[in-house]
Amino acid sequence: MSIYVYEGKTYDGKKVKGEIEYDSKSQAVTELRKQGIFPIKVQPKEESSKEIYFSFGRKKVKNRALIIFCRQFAATLDAGISIIECLDILRQQSDSKLLKEALDDVFNEVQKGIALSIAMKAHPRVFPRMLVNMVAAGEFSGALSDILHRMTEHYEKEDRINSKIKSATIYPKILAGITFIVVTILLIFVLPNFANMFEDMGAELPMMTQVLTNFGTYAAKYWYIPFSIIVVVLLLYKNMSSTIEGKIKIDKWKMDLPLFGNLIRKVATSRFSRTLGAMLRSGIPIIEAMEQVTQVIGNKYIENELRGTMESIKRGEGISKPLATISIFPPMLISMIRIGEETGTIDDLLMKTSEFYDEEVERASTNMIAMLNPLILLVMVLIILPILIAVALPMFDMYNHML
Repeated sequence: MSIYVYEGKTYDGKKVKGEIEYDSKSQAVTELRKQGIFPIKVQPKEESSKEIYFSFGRKKVKNRALIIFCRQFAATLDAGISIIECLDILRQQSDSKLLKEALDDVFNEVQKGIALSIAMKAHPRVFPRMLVNMVAAGEFSGALSDILHRMTEHYEKEDRINSKIKSATIYPKILAGITFIVVTILLIFVLPNFANMFEDMGAELPMMTQVLTNFGTYAAKYWYIPFSIIVVVLLLYKNMSSTIEGKIKIDKWKMDLPLFGNLIRKVATSRFSRTLGAMLRSGIPIIEAMEQVTQVIGNKYIENELRGTMESIKRGEGISKPLATISIFPPMLISMIRIGEETGTIDDLLMKTSEFYDEEVERASTNMIAMLNPLILLVMVLIILPILIAVALPMFDMYNHML
């Protein structure tokens, strides 16, 4: 027999966890159900302990792989193929090694009679919690194919937003790197050589040239000082970002940045409205939906603020009123939620709002790139130009003396 660690819920909603000893995982699940426990997670004890020590650094399945998985799963179900046969097809043609390994296990578990959502939940690094709960809702309602189509659309929009964010930030990073390399070469290698050459020729160096030359010489000689400062700053940032409180402060600081802060708010609004709308449309209770929405926002400060509204929502105050108190989302979203609560169409209005903010994210990212390009080029010129002037001044002085 093997010992299995389990987490589950009783019929009255109480969370329970413990250990159970049985010959197989399927037998353990069956016994838990007999005891009135709905199993959420069941795995061998040795695997559970390994997960604690070796989960750091483990990769997650890419968004693109989830898009393909959901689309192909929905297409095969639409073709009238059973879930087991669908899983068999998907696991054989998956290009992602991590996803393939998970599908192999899910396929085996479903063959033993375990529900698809429960089998998927055993692989949290492969199948996001939202996807698992949406699949569970699809199993319960008998509309699994429709749910998978919605999730395909959801992950496609997420992928599009992530691409926009990357395109908006990669150009500044590249230019910053190029500027650093060019300035380093000019200060440490080019300018001192020019200065030595002019001194050998008896030319007096202008003050600007002398100052920058001395700076480059000291930077080359005592390179470990700026290097140490950079390392210390990075370590302090890493240490700060390793705690929840630190992440909250960092993400709040990001929201206060000019240009970037506006984009971050719009991305969060888009994700919040689209995710909540999709889950409510699939019949997931509002409390459960809100708890999961906080995990996909991608900003710890906003997540913390949303968690602060949960008690008010649980007391039956609705969503719009608690959200209005945290001043995170724009008034338009709050108004749409309020109207949806009054008319009973909150899921439809949330989905329409998400479409609007998806377009706003694209527009904001495009505008930000258009504004950053000349600004960054200007900064590059202001940094590099003094060095070029410092190189050119001695040449002009020498030319004047020759005349």
